This record gives sequence, structure tokens and C-alpha cells, in this order.
Amino acid sequence: MSEFTVGAPRDWADTEVVGVAGCGAMGLPMARRLSLAGFDVLGFDVRAVDEFGDFAPRMVPDPVSFARRCGTIVCVVRDERQTHDLLFDEQNVCASGSAIHTVVLSSTLSPRVVHEVRTRLDVDVTLIDAPMSGAPVGAEAGTLTFMLGGGEEDIARAMPLFQAMGSAHYRCGALGQGMTVKVLNNYVAVSSVVAVRRVLDAARRAGVDTSRLREIMSKSSGATWYGDRFDDIAWSREGYEPGNTIGILEKDLAAAVDVLSEEAGGATAPLDDVLRTALRQLEPFTGR
Repeated sequence: MSEFTVGAPRDWADTEVVGVAGCGAMGLPMARRLSLAGFDVLGFDVRAVDEFGDFAPRMVPDPVSFARRCGTIVCVVRDERQTHDLLFDEQNVCASGSAIHTVVLSSTLSPRVVHEVRTRLDVDVTLIDAPMSGAPVGAEAGTLTFMLGGGEEDIARAMPLFQAMGSAHYRCGALGQGMTVKVLNNYVAVSSVVAVRRVLDAARRAGVDTSRLREIMSKSSGATWYGDRFDDIAWSREGYEPGNTIGILEKDLAAAVDVLSEEAGGATAPLDDVLRTALRQLEPFTGR
């Protein structure tokens, strides 16, 4: 076990190894929280092992070795394409000979992708959708909120994982329902990011102390998760770039529009395009 280990989690098989695939801003602190809780954890990422500091000894650079050593994997890769690459295509960790029996999807994806993954997985492999909310600060503190979809028994068995990484765990229903809840939540979150950044820019130009504005908003009707935690969220001041977190929000917005349009018989709303355009127009925020 690594230096992070403080004891074995209750009711978890001694031989069970948990893999975290996609050890970025969210995945790496999630892997650390699992290790702190006593899980035997391995990480996998396409980046070089030496980029992971003191967690490097637990990183496995070869996907074949990763797949043969892990029983459960938590997928925290960026998007739909990376999910399919990891599981079936480029890295193909679910190939014949893999030891993986449970796949937990914690990336934010369209629910459509969850069902596509299910059709490509072996019938004997358990699939749980477990997207989370809370940003890297929540991943580091172990206070993420998980939205869970899948079989009741499957979720119950995996619950020690979610308890190690988060402080709130909601069972949302059948497979795909956790992801549905997550992307609808993110639609509201994207709306608030756009709104908060727009008013902060206006306040700065008007000579208003934006820190005081955010303080007042947090105590009144303008309160939002994003605005209330602006100083704690690492990406809060970013401008739009396809590869950064604001760019990821655009991907999350598209997943939410998948759900919204499907429920509306394929129709979209003007707000969908407005939000997408507004995200792409965000410049870095340089005010107080």
C-alpha cells in the first residue's frame, strides 16, 4: 500500500484493486481519497508517470497491465471519445483477459453514451453511472456529491467507494439516470457561470468592488454555487479555451441539451445556443 493508506475499508475484498482512469484535476484527488480510505488503488493516465508526484508509484503506464490488475475501475476521462478509447478502442482496457468486473462512469457524459457503453461491455461486467459535482476542491476534500444510476445491489456494493470520495450520494434510478440528473444539474450550473461572469465584468467596469458584490449575492437572491465559491474554484477566472474547464462546460452543456431535446421531441430552445455562445465568449476575469 502507498503512504496514503490508513486502513482497509470495511466489507471490501482484501484482493480487490480499484483503478482510477483519468488522473487529472478530478481523478487524481479522487484516487488519493480512495487510498486514504484504505483501498488498494492504481491510477492510469496517458500522461507520463513522473507528472504525478508522490502518487507516481501507483500509476500504471500500460493499459493492459492496468486492466489485468484492477477489478473495479472508476473512469474520470474527459469526454465521450476518451471514454470509448479507454474502454474499447485505443487503450481497450475491457478487452479479453481483463480482470475488470465493474466499470464506474464518473465522467460527465450524455446518458446516451452510458447506454452505448453498456451495449459494448461484456454482459458479465457491471456498469454504474456515477457522475459527481464539487470541482477539484471537493475532490481533494472528499466532499463530492455523487448521482448514481444502476442496479441497487451493484450500487450498494460500490457504496464504500463513493463514501470515500464524497459526502453526499444520491441513488437516482436505473442505469443512465444518474447521468441524466448530472447533466440537467450542469445546465443550471452553466447558466449560473455565464450569469455570474457577466455581472462581475459589468461591476468591474462600473468600479464596483466585485468581492463585495459576490458577498452580497451569497446572502441574497443572487446566490449560486459558482459565485459563492468563486475564490475556491481553481478554474473560476478562466476564459474559454477548448481544452480547459470552461471548454469542458461546453461539452457538459451539449450533454444536457441531448436530454432536454429528447424530452422535447427533438426540439431545442433558444437558450441552448445563447449559453453556448456566451461560454465561448468568456474572457479571463482579472478583477478582484
